[in-house]
Amino acid sequence: MSELKNVKMEGSNVPAEKIKNPELCKAIEAMQADGSPENINNMISKVVEAKFIMPAMVKQIPNARTKNGQTIMGNSTQVQFRLLENGNNEKFFGVFTDTDELAKWKGAGDAQKVVTDFDSLAEMVSDPKADVMGFVINPFGKSVTFPKPMTIGIKQQRDYLRREKNTLKNGAQIKFSEPDDYPIDMMAALINHFSTEPGVNAAFLRMLEQDGKMSYFIVVDFVGNMEQTFDAIAEVAKPFIDDDNELSMMPFSMEFARNAVKGIEPFYVKQED
Repeated sequence: MSELKNVKMEGSNVPAEKIKNPELCKAIEAMQADGSPENINNMISKVVEAKFIMPAMVKQIPNARTKNGQTIMGNSTQVQFRLLENGNNEKFFGVFTDTDELAKWKGAGDAQKVVTDFDSLAEMVSDPKADVMGFVINPFGKSVTFPKPMTIGIKQQRDYLRREKNTLKNGAQIKFSEPDDYPIDMMAALINHFSTEPGVNAAFLRMLEQDGKMSYFIVVDFVGNMEQTFDAIAEVAKPFIDDDNELSMMPFSMEFARNAVKGIEPFYVKQED
């Protein structure tokens, strides 16, 4: 099942036919064969550097604006992307590493090809109006899913590193803190879940503030399937998340995540047999 959805995004001047991601495809295959922290990190680094193809319907919508008392007619661009839907009726953006992968989607035959990148995808996924749970790379091939909490976490890392590099004094800062009130029920549910997941070694919880918005920031030390690990965590935490506190996640293997929890005791540690 799929549908069309209105979203906003920045365009790209790169022709879709020139989009090729052989290194990313190799990294995805390596991660799926061996979900080691090194392979996961390598795959994520390729994703955030990549350009992707999204099938879309692009329309020019007539509009009018007033300037110096005169009405000026013009056009605005409306971009509609087709969404993928899983068995739980959850919707995801579908993106493709190249035109060969795009051709595997029969429903995209009459669509236009829009080139996008990770930052644009993260903004669209984070938009409440989009009503999506993440994005899927090559959904009809060797696919990998980036659930919403993980997408947000990686975007926050990139925003932080860019601000540090550019030393923007007036830019919004990312701040970590301890929760004023620990979400005991959510933590208990997660601890119970982790106890059934042998690949999870430890988990940490911090509060992350960005642009005045607070979110729970969960850092997970794990080995194995990244998609299944983060999808399951998001599902367990969902009943405890509200409009005041979003959820973002990141693997402990990423330097940003390790720095965020330096000196912090994990709320879950795997019990050795």
